[in-house]
Amino acid sequence: MNWKPMGDQILVKEIKKETKTKSGIIVMSGMDEYVTCEVVATGDGLFTQTGDRIPMTTKPGMTVMIYSAHLGDQKRIKLEDTEYVLLRESEVGLINLAE
Repeated sequence: MNWKPMGDQILVKEIKKETKTKSGIIVMSGMDEYVTCEVVATGDGLFTQTGDRIPMTTKPGMTVMIYSAHLGDQKRIKLEDTEYVLLRESEVGLINLAE
């Protein structure tokens, strides 16, 4: 992919949530208001008024959780036949630091 987000934007791809285990048990989750995503690409970050760059916290390959209200249709884009979501890093709710 030859696309790169600008500033503090991140490009994420939703990870489909499993609703059943391998043995057929239906999984009920209380986290329906959050969506798990994989970070595909990040911008370089924003600059302060003095010209210092604010580094990005997220990196490509990280798993993040985003509040589903932040995933409106206006943020969904399709690149090379794959659907992504483009949003600001500040809209990320949780980052998986175990990776």
